[in-house]
Amino acid sequence: MGAQQSVNAGKAKVDMHLDLTHMLCEALLLPPLRSSGVALSHIVGRISLKHPSLFGRSEKLDVILDKGINDSNVVVAFRRPRSEWLSQQSFVIQHSMTPEVAVHGFPADNFTRSGSRGINLSRLSFGLELNEPATSNWTSGTSVKFEHIRPVNNQGRSIARDHDGFPLTCSGNLHDNMIILKQESGYADVNDNSFLKVNFQMEQGLPLVPKSLTFNRVKCAVSKGIKLGPTFLVTSLTGGSIVGDMAPYQAFAIGGLGSVRGYGEGAVGSGRLCLVGNCEYTIPLAKHLEGSIFMDCGSDLGSARHVPGNPALRQGKPGFGIGFGYGLHFNTDLVAEQIVPIRYVLNCSKVRWTKSSPIR
Repeated sequence: MGAQQSVNAGKAKVDMHLDLTHMLCEALLLPPLRSSGVALSHIVGRISLKHPSLFGRSEKLDVILDKGINDSNVVVAFRRPRSEWLSQQSFVIQHSMTPEVAVHGFPADNFTRSGSRGINLSRLSFGLELNEPATSNWTSGTSVKFEHIRPVNNQGRSIARDHDGFPLTCSGNLHDNMIILKQESGYADVNDNSFLKVNFQMEQGLPLVPKSLTFNRVKCAVSKGIKLGPTFLVTSLTGGSIVGDMAPYQAFAIGGLGSVRGYGEGAVGSGRLCLVGNCEYTIPLAKHLEGSIFMDCGSDLGSARHVPGNPALRQGKPGFGIGFGYGLHFNTDLVAEQIVPIRYVLNCSKVRWTKSSPIR
């Protein structure tokens, strides 16, 4: 939900979009928040510039700027034309600034949210992406990029250590550099009664520049959906592992949307390993109304102590969490929003009502 405006200038097209969905759900459908800044932090404005033929040979230029209250992201992508059977080549430059709450944030309100400790990550990357043509149910892509990561405080100054004096980078300096070779493959089989989706990602840090991080990071996600009469059951399992050089911000963060719902981002834990399971059962209630019940669980498999500086253990994160609850969804042809975002949440040993974002 938001406002959008498009402007055509010759062959180029500029889209401007302001997304208010999350803020309006919080403000109109839930009890008042403790701080209005929490709701305002979810306002996202986007400006998108697209040119379909930059040099007259079907080269595409995409420039996207996303700006929130506390974060920003800029992407410049130049895509070369390809034939039907050749890889799509894209040259991409990206810069983002985001609060680092998933690993270094502290759990608050019975682990239902993660508070900021004033640590932000500035990421600058550039590289080449190759996307293979889709064959049957498979997709595949390969990329190689250089990434420069710099922790900064809320004033924009570079910092090397957290509030407890532990290093924020792998090198111990004000920044980390890495060259990353990434391979991603996906499989999707979808029909009217069920679906199966598999996604596999592998990143390899290459020691091609001085003090560059050398590591191997693997993540795999499998989801299965089955139609049971008028209802629908979805289950998913996600696992990951990282070996080699590692900075704390590279740890797998467990908790939050897309992980263990009912917890704040990273409030369950963060480690070199992760395993997250999700299950959701959707029941139609009316023409455009659905009800759902869900259960999530996640664990760092005891790997939090192997993350440099032990940030999860120092923040008192449990390393294992279970969340379950229910919600209502209102669906139309124009928008699909959850209109009663209330969940009944179990945080290991305590049960409480919480307000939360849309389930899907």
